[in-house]
Amino acid sequence: MQEPLFMRPKLQEKIWGGTKLHDIYGYEIPSDHTGECWAISAHPDGVGSVGNGDYAGLPLDVLYEKHPELFGNPTSEVFPLLTKIIDATEDLSVQVHPDDSYGLKYEGELGKTECWYIIDADDGSEIVYGHNAKTKDEFASMIADGKWDELLRRVKVKAGDFFFVPSGTIHAIGAGIMILETQQSSNTTYRVYDYGRKDDAGNERDLHIQQSIAVATIPHKDPVNRFKVRTETDNTVTTFIESEYFNVCKWDIHSKMTFTKDAPYTLVSVIEGAGNITVSNKVYVLQKGDHFILPSSLDSWTLSGSMQLIASTPGYKSL
Repeated sequence: MQEPLFMRPKLQEKIWGGTKLHDIYGYEIPSDHTGECWAISAHPDGVGSVGNGDYAGLPLDVLYEKHPELFGNPTSEVFPLLTKIIDATEDLSVQVHPDDSYGLKYEGELGKTECWYIIDADDGSEIVYGHNAKTKDEFASMIADGKWDELLRRVKVKAGDFFFVPSGTIHAIGAGIMILETQQSSNTTYRVYDYGRKDDAGNERDLHIQQSIAVATIPHKDPVNRFKVRTETDNTVTTFIESEYFNVCKWDIHSKMTFTKDAPYTLVSVIEGAGNITVSNKVYVLQKGDHFILPSSLDSWTLSGSMQLIASTPGYKSL
């Protein structure tokens, strides 16, 4: 198969969501509280499907199972990655995700290490990224006493920032921020704090305090990010992270650039601009909001135009 697999995303309503996924990317959203576009997903809570070619209409989980050759004949039983665009019109809950060991034991699915590329952020926007407790007892005590201002670390963000969020990291996306998230294919989330917020039925959402205490990294450790930047004429490739679960980079395209396969398959999202991708002398038009997979059968491809793309490949634990 010598063509990209363009994906049909799934849109998810959230209490904190808005309309930017329609306003900016043109997606058909189910309501004005739409928070997430599951852009490339084989997770059972939101399976996307192929939109073109011989496999049009086929769900990604079925494609992964029935045609492993497209993914380099992986050993992972489930498609290991999930790409989202998140519109946080309001603050998300403060939360934490388990690692694989805990997730598989107690939730029956992978843990959740993720990373964020900040697509857009209102002036003064901030995220919760880590905490100030030194011991598990102190962490539990500050939660019990509601000392959120003392416990939580807040970081100002702007468009173009990148954050690696390993499992165990206390975190929350703040209001006014839109991100592209690359993560393990998991939907296990433990809420630590939700501001006393109530749903449409007047009920507060469940918290998971004991699970959060069990899986949180204490004390918090900031990951060390060492970006790698490569330029070719007017184009720039920035590698944000190379990890055991995924590798993520940004392609800034302003002319023409040819890429050679360096992984079994590649997930790509066009976050800004427009252009073309040429594969085996066939040209495919790319628009902002497109998401596609470059399967294992493609050895090279050429991008042209003026656009920004986020690309991810599986890390060694995801093969």
